[in-house]
Amino acid sequence: RDPLWSRGLGDVYKRQITALFLIARPQCYFFAIVVFKTKKSSILNSKSSNNSIPAETAKLLRLATYASVSVAVFLIFLKLIAWGRSDSVSLLATLVDSILDAFASIINLIAVRHALTPADKEHRFGHGKAEALAGLSQSLFIAGSSVFLLLEAAQTFFNPTEIENAFAGIAVMGVSIVATLILISFQHYVIRKTQSVAIRADALHFKSDILVNVAVILALWLSTIGMNLFDPIIGGLIACYILYCAWGIVRLSLDQLMDHELGDEVRANIKKVVLSHAQAQGMHDLRTRHSGSMTFIQFHLEIEDDLTLIQAHNASDEIEEMLLQTYPGSEIIIHIDPKSVIGKETVATFE
Repeated sequence: RDPLWSRGLGDVYKRQITALFLIARPQCYFFAIVVFKTKKSSILNSKSSNNSIPAETAKLLRLATYASVSVAVFLIFLKLIAWGRSDSVSLLATLVDSILDAFASIINLIAVRHALTPADKEHRFGHGKAEALAGLSQSLFIAGSSVFLLLEAAQTFFNPTEIENAFAGIAVMGVSIVATLILISFQHYVIRKTQSVAIRADALHFKSDILVNVAVILALWLSTIGMNLFDPIIGGLIACYILYCAWGIVRLSLDQLMDHELGDEVRANIKKVVLSHAQAQGMHDLRTRHSGSMTFIQFHLEIEDDLTLIQAHNASDEIEEMLLQTYPGSEIIIHIDPKSVIGKETVATFE
């Protein structure tokens, strides 16, 4: 018989597999529907769209998702071996977290692929919100893992087990930290270039993995000096921290799904760029949002009454080009208003 099963860990495996299935099943159904509808829409609407994502951005997003899945799978194998040798609940905690990382990263990969699909007849603003949906999906994975780990920590606290081969586990955690740091560094580069919420969410829970792995090393070291009780305690604290990270991912995703405005600093910079043009006499009703890697900017441009239509059009195009240099790949809509009508029309204000 397998020594893991002889130590009574079969039930742990069963609970772990059941939990993963229950968490993953509804999300797999959901993304299967998203994939089918997007593919169907792309087939029916083969004409290309103007608001497509730049090739460099698309390439970076794909590379980030491939790297995330690869690192997660690599860490699963390492941690599975280490947990099998040590029987540590803290190691089990980080193993389950890596399994969920792999599931979440695969969903990210699917979501990013479809977010990069060009706009079509049925989705004229593109498919960028698939990234935000992936972020929400990740939060469900992470929250589910937290509940599972809390239950395992509680059981081990009242029924403690002896940890074996702790130093092998410490070595594995060290390798995990190095691999995760390399991945996070690349993800941060991609986030700076693309502002992707899916990659930001992925990076967020990989950041939590760093602290998780450090905590596991501490728990394993304490076990070597006979303080096994700290193993389930640290495992429980890890679970609570993961749950906290899940809430951060939910907030990021909901901001995009609910068309949250860009930050005050970005809005101020947009106004600065627009008003630097010689023909711009003012602007109002600025509205901004993110959808995946796309930024949407729209506003009313105030110009002199005596400009011809072609002059006003050229000024609008020049301002649009100036904004695109600052925010590449953005979708920009400019409505032109003669200066004399300002104050006579009803204008939405959110100040």
